[in-house]
Amino acid sequence: MSKKLIPAYLLTFVNVLGFSILMPILPFVVDSYGAPEWVFGLLLTLYSAFQFIGAPFLGSLSDSMGRKPILIVSQAGTLLSWFVFVLALSIPDYKFFGITLALVIIALSRILDGITGGNTSVTNAYVADITTRQEKSYIFGYLGGIAGIGMIIGPGLGGISASTSIGYLGTILVSISISVLTLLAIIFWLKESLPEEKRSPKKRQSLWKIINIPGRVRSVNPSNIIKTIFTVKLFFTAMMGFYIGTMALFLIDLFKFNEKELGFFMFVVGIFLAFNQAFASKQFVKRFGEFPTLIIGLVLCFAGMFSITLTDNIYLFIAFYYILNLGLSLCFPTFNALISIHADQKKLGEIMGISESIGSFSMAAFPVVSATLYGFLGFKLYYFVSALPLIALIISLIAMRKIGRKAFG
Repeated sequence: MSKKLIPAYLLTFVNVLGFSILMPILPFVVDSYGAPEWVFGLLLTLYSAFQFIGAPFLGSLSDSMGRKPILIVSQAGTLLSWFVFVLALSIPDYKFFGITLALVIIALSRILDGITGGNTSVTNAYVADITTRQEKSYIFGYLGGIAGIGMIIGPGLGGISASTSIGYLGTILVSISISVLTLLAIIFWLKESLPEEKRSPKKRQSLWKIINIPGRVRSVNPSNIIKTIFTVKLFFTAMMGFYIGTMALFLIDLFKFNEKELGFFMFVVGIFLAFNQAFASKQFVKRFGEFPTLIIGLVLCFAGMFSITLTDNIYLFIAFYYILNLGLSLCFPTFNALISIHADQKKLGEIMGISESIGSFSMAAFPVVSATLYGFLGFKLYYFVSALPLIALIISLIAMRKIGRKAFG
């Protein structure tokens, strides 16, 4: 493992952990304040909505100011968001205009974490700066593996730490400790990857320009390959938005899990994700190439998402879930690898920012919708969700036929 990549690995881990550590406890936190299921979706949405705003701004800013200062400031913001969460858990159960004040403060915490969590685009640009074309495919696979480790450790830590005598506060204290270590690693370990002579002039960005994704795509004038990747990613991340907004609720309803059991299940799922992204995805890319690997991943996402609705036997469910998991593991790293290979290197931070914004838009728009629809439709919602990777697959095949497979590399 290259030492220069360790800070990027830590950042990737902490960004995933900030989300995954709350997955087994957030539905129960919401329920403890007597709030309906859609509030759980709303808290997920707020995080991603502000990540949607933060990602392009931070990515573009890193093109002009360098990667390291932006990563330091954004990670400090993430650390601050956990202290705001502690404040929410420490106040009495007081209602403000009929809304529990603690949930309002938790929402503010998720907003702050989201807007600074947009540093994923900067992290990806940093990795792209310091890796060769040959390294990009498997390094982004390793980053996916690190994300998988975050998905392993996060829910496990969340479920176990919440079951201690201090309850949910234990989960947040663990998150604070990890965030502090990561911030110190960035300050003292990470070396700037974008020298001044390669930086772009600073651009002023209005809020409208940030949220207007089609306009931003036009402004960077990407190749047809990048446009195709953006379109496919939109449908893929829409599926993820629906999935994230309801999967914990689905598992609780299907298997009657508590916090600890849900955390343990997600721990097992995270093991799948880490292995598949760190090792299996590399083998698929080596054997088939980046874009065919993406296509295989979309096929498996469709098959897995549909299949998990067919059983309430936990062992068969895990088998079907592995199919879905493998599909996700093949798609995640190949998006970033394809973008880093085919994007204009002078606009890489901005293009990575757009890519992250597409994902953040989906995670902002769909979890609350998903959680609300789940209250009416239950597991039948996944019949619709499984159509999204199928549409992405069709778009990919049409694009590969029009542009040519060789162009995608």
